[in-house]
Amino acid sequence: MTDTTHLNALERRLSHEREYLRDAKSDGEKALRRIWIAQIMREIDQERDFVGGLISDLPAMTDDELLAELEA
Repeated sequence: MTDTTHLNALERRLSHEREYLRDAKSDGEKALRRIWIAQIMREIDQERDFVGGLISDLPAMTDDELLAELEA
């Protein structure tokens, strides 16, 4: 199974930064948080590409084939 721990952590961090942006008081803080959010989003895209590459190496299975494997 592919480890998506890093991707999950990035998505959680993005969620938190969006909350912090909503609560930001100054224009400077808002601008900085927008930069951080953009950087996190780029990193998430890169991580999804990486994880997707790992997943695409797996053989494609239909739902019925997967259930048959699990029952075997």
